[in-house]
Amino acid sequence: MAYVDGFIIAVPKDRLADYEALARVAGEVWKEYGALAYVEALADDVSYGELTSFPRAVMATEDEIVVFSWIVYPSRAARDDILQKVMADPRLRAGMEAPPFDAKRMIWGGFTPFVEF
Repeated sequence: MAYVDGFIIAVPKDRLADYEALARVAGEVWKEYGALAYVEALADDVSYGELTSFPRAVMATEDEIVVFSWIVYPSRAARDDILQKVMADPRLRAGMEAPPFDAKRMIWGGFTPFVEF
C-alpha cells in the first residue's frame, strides 16, 4: 500500500511566487526519484477556528496563506529511499537555505493510508 507525507505551512503572501518556484523544482525532484504524486494546495475555504484550524496550527497571520501539501509514494520503504535522495539533491539546497516561509511553524509527518479508493 502507498505511503503519504503531509505538510502544512504558512507562506507570506508577498513570497508566494518564490514559494511556487521552489515547489515546482521540488515536485520535479520528488517525481524524478520515484514519488507517485506531489501536490501543493493553497487555502481557499479555511476559516480561523476558535480552537483548532489549519491557520491556527501554523500560527498564520493576515499577511500569510496556508499551504497544504502531500507527496504519495509506493511504500514507506520507497519514501525513506526517495527522501534521502531528495534531501541530498543540490537543486533544493539553495531554496531551503533561506526558505520563503517560516520552517519552524511547518507541520509535517508520514502517514500510512488505511482507506483508499
